[in-house]
Amino acid sequence: MKYARQVQDALDRLNQTLRGLKILIKKGQQQEALQYMEAGPLKERFEELQNIITVAGGPGELGANGTTQTGTF
Repeated sequence: MKYARQVQDALDRLNQTLRGLKILIKKGQQQEALQYMEAGPLKERFEELQNIITVAGGPGELGANGTTQTGTF
């Protein structure tokens, strides 16, 4: 249950960060939006979620549908 709460909290923070990105894009601040994604809050939130999944022994090489990734077709 603790894992589910941690993941949900991380997803909530990621969602808030995505709202911030949307605001930057709507204002036409493309350079700031790129920085926000590449080295700012969005990157940090994504890494946070990724670390929670990895530490908990996440899905490893599983894709979005729970299948192993097939690589190049």
